[in-house]
This record gives sequence, structure tokens and C-alpha cells, in this order.
Amino acid sequence: MSSMQNDPAVVGGRPWWLGLAVLVMGALWLNGARGIASTTNYVGVGPAAIVLVVGLVLVLLGFLLTVQALRGQLAPSGDEEEEPFSRPAFLTALAGVCVPLLTIRWLGFPFSAMLAFTLVTHAFGSRRTLLDLGIGATIASLAWLGFSRLGISLGPFFPLLG
Repeated sequence: MSSMQNDPAVVGGRPWWLGLAVLVMGALWLNGARGIASTTNYVGVGPAAIVLVVGLVLVLLGFLLTVQALRGQLAPSGDEEEEPFSRPAFLTALAGVCVPLLTIRWLGFPFSAMLAFTLVTHAFGSRRTLLDLGIGATIASLAWLGFSRLGISLGPFFPLLG
């Protein structure tokens, strides 16, 4: 029997607190949505709508994940071999999530999102950095353009030029 199964923070081979963490993250998103102006544009969707939807989905997924962990439904079947926890991969993904918080004001949405995308793909094992940067830049630029056409400002494309 592994030490993970003897851990009181683990039920059914998986940590029960993970679902609670996702649920709390969703609650924080919902709280953040309250502080965003609720003005709407011509499509009838305000800037807080996406944050609200993400918060609601996170709360729902956190609740379902917690219930599954407590029921033991997340236990590995034994057929597949589990990958060990990788602290460097986790920290790289965490850096990818934090990069936009630290750089969006001076790099802008597209470049910050491109860097975040590249860090997360690296955390999941990709080693094609130039390709990941290109894909991230394309997705982020298209998202920026799409929101701009809807009348939702994500700030300047590249603030350092302006």
C-alpha cells in the first residue's frame, strides 16, 4: 500500500482537497465578476459575462470533482500506470497562469497570452518552443481581434509601442 493511500488528505487514491480548491477558485472568479462593470454593447454581453461563466463552470466542476473523490470514483483502475507528480512541470504551468497577471499591462494581451500558452505546453511535455510560440501568438491575436470587433477592449495590442 502506498503512502498516498495512508494520507488523510487523500480519498480513493486522489486528493479530495483538489475539488475544493477548484470550487474556491470558481468562487473567487464569481467574486471578481461582481467588480467588473456590467455595461453591455450591441451584442448584449458585457465584459463580466465571460468571467461569470468561467466562475460558474469552475464551481460546478469543483463540486463534481469533490463528490467523485469522496465517493472513490477517481481511484485509478489499475490498468494504466500513473505518472508521478512533477514539481517542475507543475511550477512551469503555474508560471504560465501567472504570466498574464504580471505582464499584460506592458506587453498586452496577445504577447502575454502567447507566453502563457508556451509555458503551459512546455509543462505538458512539448519541447517545440518556436512552434508553441507561433500557435500561442496566432490564438491570442485572433482572440484579441475577435473581442475588439465585438467592442470589448482587451487593451492595446502591444502597449510598449504606444
